[in-house]
Amino acid sequence: MSKPTDITKLTFEEARDELAGVVAHLESGGHSLEASLALWERGELLAAHCQQWLESAREQIATAESASE
Repeated sequence: MSKPTDITKLTFEEARDELAGVVAHLESGGHSLEASLALWERGELLAAHCQQWLESAREQIATAESASE
């Protein structure tokens, strides 16, 4: 397996797609406990990164809406 990409450099779409892949791998089973834990940890980081993107987007929308009032 190649070295994981630095999550902070991922766009929302890249992080979301990788998270979907992590979930699919975990759901498929057949991984060692160690590999499953590593996937789960990566998934948690990806989910947090996606959440940050969404919160930033919400703030930008709120700012734009308040500026137009």
